[in-house]
Amino acid sequence: MIDYLIAKCIHIIFVVSYFAGIFYMVRLFIYHTEALEKEEPERSILHKQFSFMEERLWNIITVPALILMVLSGIYMFYAMQWVYFTQGWMHVKLLFIVFLFVYHYYSWRLMKRLQAGQTTLTSVQLRMLNEVATIILFVVVFAVVLRGYFVAYWYASLLAFVAMGVLIMLVVKLVNKGKN
Repeated sequence: MIDYLIAKCIHIIFVVSYFAGIFYMVRLFIYHTEALEKEEPERSILHKQFSFMEERLWNIITVPALILMVLSGIYMFYAMQWVYFTQGWMHVKLLFIVFLFVYHYYSWRLMKRLQAGQTTLTSVQLRMLNEVATIILFVVVFAVVLRGYFVAYWYASLLAFVAMGVLIMLVVKLVNKGKN
């Protein structure tokens, strides 16, 4: 049992580290996108700096934290003899972890495009994209903490998270009104 609890501690630490990295990464994308709209030589200087910062954050914090988060999660399944796979709250959690992996891959693709000097999204769109990870984090934490309640009241949970997502996106849109 102690090995499970140690794995759980490690898992929580690297969940926090991973989300810190992914939140900051998309924030850097916002600043990078805005820098690419500037005139030379400021544009080139900032582009080089943001590319460097993104690469370091991705390779030194975000990806290693993701790997350790996943490995510790798999170990917890093993330590509990895979029993959580049969529970509905875990199905919800794993579904949103799949969404997180898609988000992670999409973020990596955005980083590569920005490093090539290509902007595909506006800074406001990137601000909204940044909130996708927030919504994923909310769903996963609520699914884990509330477990049985979360699944028993799935319709209320779904409605609450959709409403929260819409509210967050509206706030982002309002706060950034007038920006591109």
